[in-house]
This record gives sequence, C-alpha cells and structure tokens, in this order.
Amino acid sequence: MPDVMSSSRLVGVGVGPGDPELVTVKGVNALRAAEVVVVPVMAALDGQDGGERGRAEATVLHYVGAEKVVRVVFALNERSDRGRREAAWDAAGARVAELLRAHGSVAFATIGDPNVYSTFTYLAQTIAELVPETVVETVPGITAMQDLAARSGAVLTEGTEPLTLVPVTAGARALKDALNGPGTVVAYKFGRQAGAVVEALRESGRVDDAVWGSALGLDEESIRPAAELDGSPLPYLSTLIAPPRRDGGRGGKL
Repeated sequence: MPDVMSSSRLVGVGVGPGDPELVTVKGVNALRAAEVVVVPVMAALDGQDGGERGRAEATVLHYVGAEKVVRVVFALNERSDRGRREAAWDAAGARVAELLRAHGSVAFATIGDPNVYSTFTYLAQTIAELVPETVVETVPGITAMQDLAARSGAVLTEGTEPLTLVPVTAGARALKDALNGPGTVVAYKFGRQAGAVVEALRESGRVDDAVWGSALGLDEESIRPAAELDGSPLPYLSTLIAPPRRDGGRGGKL
C-alpha cells in the first residue's frame, strides 16, 4: 500500500469530445502513467452500473488496457433528484478514495476538458475532504465547441468579440439573453430543449449562420446548419455555435 501522505495523486484528464485522435500527448502520458484510470459510468435506475460504455471509456481504451480501467458510477445528468445525485457523488468519491489509498496514482478521464462543466470538479471536491493529502491536478482537453468549429468551418471569435458558453440544462432563458448580446454564443447540453433553442435562434436573427453538431468524431456524427433543425429532440450532448453577424470584411472586428 502506498504512503498516501507522500504519493497520493489524482489527475483529471480531458480526453476530448469523442475522437481518440484528439487526446493530447500530455493526456495520453497521464493516462499511461497512472496506476488506475477511472471512467464515469451512467447510473441505472437502481443506482448501479448501467453497463453502457461512455465516450470517456471508449476513448481511454485506445491508449490503456482494460485491466487498468475502473468504472465508477455517477448520477450523470441527474437534475431532478438532488438526494440521489448527492448520494451518487458520495459513493463515487468513496470509491475513488479507496483506489487512491490502494494505488496512490489515479487518473480520472472526462470528455472535453476537466475544468469545463465536468464531473471531475465534484469528484475533486469530495476527495479533498476524504483524502486531504491528495495532490489534485488537471490535464486540459479539447472541447466540443473547438471540435465543432474545426469540423464545420465556424469561426468562434474574431478581433474583440466575446465568447459566451451556455449550458441549456436549466432552460433557454440564459441562452436567449446571450443571443441578444454581442459575440459568438455556444450552447451545450440542449438536446432535450431543441425546440426552445431553435425558437431563440430565430427570434435573435442568428439561425442562418448557426451550426449544430453531436457525436463529433464518432461513426454517428451529425453536423447540420441550425436552420435545418425542426425542434425535434436531439442527443443530450449536442453543441451549437451561433456566430454574430460579421460585416466589414477581413479584420472588421478588430
């Protein structure tokens, strides 16, 4: 058993939006250097492992052997039952604390970036309480908005434009406010509220230049102009880029 006081280390590794080629060299090195790699698993109705392989796990398995991967259940996307969500976080934190005490070096793989709407944030807070001697670090990852911009040709920012990132899990109000402001607006996790999102785009006059994408880099990838969306439900992990109107030619936003 390792000396927790001197060697306990938890690293949140961003493994990108799904395409295994978009994991950074530093991320791959961190996964391979850890004794154990934890991947988050969606909880079933009974709170146990639902058995579905998530994007983080599928990406990790391109770089480390399955014998090194430990699936830990989280109440991912759980918003309606706070008690269930908190209990899942506590159980996941306790499991990772066990792994740290047994192995000392643990990596946690998260899609996108570990500091952008990531489950790792909550895990790190829990570990700080359970195993306070643990050193917590993160390795940045490529985000879905960056990947969608690259695959669609959308430009995220020019000159002095701001960039606003909005999760639509709690409703479209914040998105509507952002769309009525300056700069590019990016929306995450809006699949269940696709109708409200399309309506907000049309009301703000941004629908013609906006682009939507899901399952980026995977076999089921879909990238479409937002104007083609009819409001039907979309995959939960959908990403939208809505640029502002850009007039004035090259350098017009400087």
